[in-house]
Amino acid sequence: MNKQELYKELITEIEEKVHFLKDKPEETAESTLKSLWLAAAGVFRSAEAAMEEELPELSEEQAGKLKEILSSRIYNVPLAYITGRQRFLGVELLADKRALIPRKETEILGEKALELSRKITENIKPALVIDTCCGAGNLGTAIAYHNPDVKMYATDLSHEAVELTKDNIDFLGLNDRIEAVQGDFLSAFDNEEFYEKVDMIVCNPPYITSAKVKKMDEEISSNEPELAFDGGMLGIKLIQKLISESPKFLKKDGWLAFEIGLGQGPFVLKFMEKSDKYKNIGTASDDEGNIRTIYAQKA
Repeated sequence: MNKQELYKELITEIEEKVHFLKDKPEETAESTLKSLWLAAAGVFRSAEAAMEEELPELSEEQAGKLKEILSSRIYNVPLAYITGRQRFLGVELLADKRALIPRKETEILGEKALELSRKITENIKPALVIDTCCGAGNLGTAIAYHNPDVKMYATDLSHEAVELTKDNIDFLGLNDRIEAVQGDFLSAFDNEEFYEKVDMIVCNPPYITSAKVKKMDEEISSNEPELAFDGGMLGIKLIQKLISESPKFLKKDGWLAFEIGLGQGPFVLKFMEKSDKYKNIGTASDDEGNIRTIYAQKA
């Protein structure tokens, strides 16, 4: 079977059989097939990066491999876990079952945090930044990749997530500017070296209610770590902890920026305002007007 015939056959199969998630808009029938096609040829690219590549001719053995890994995708194995790649803020990263797959919606936080980091490094070099609940390390590595004047620390409760973050640090050649450590929230920095010394804290915390975690799409619940989603009974347990504990580490006028779930904006904003620990509280919304990121300075 020639390249065109194989492509036509498989794109039709993907359109008919693959279930696509709303929170991975970059994954389409075309980007999925291109990413899997390249993987079968031994070239590993995210869905986004695959769209920029020419597809090679496949040997009979490679075509067989393509059909095999496509079968995994049809049975709800995430594309990023099959190809081992996911793009975040324009940076190609390693992805596997050790951590949540970075999502497009988190780029709202990433873009705001990068903007704030550049504002900080106009006057402070290097700026000290902590990425807590780091997962795959996507926020910390992307900020450090795009802003060379940042010294980044990444941390997560999950040992597996920290190991993946370390692999991404190696993958991007950022060992001189990022350190990843395991710890419960900000506990790894609970010492004089960090008290009121941090210029910015960024966080994509778990914010799904415990009840909803058990009802998530099978592609997510059967593959991605539950720890990365479960935000407690109301979904805001860790967000409240972040807001309460961050001032201990932030400099005066230091920034906190974090992601929230759909519908959580009004309550979280009130909680921040009542704390009297923050000023210049701002938000960033998605294309539908939902608040997805909150940022503020320590008062």
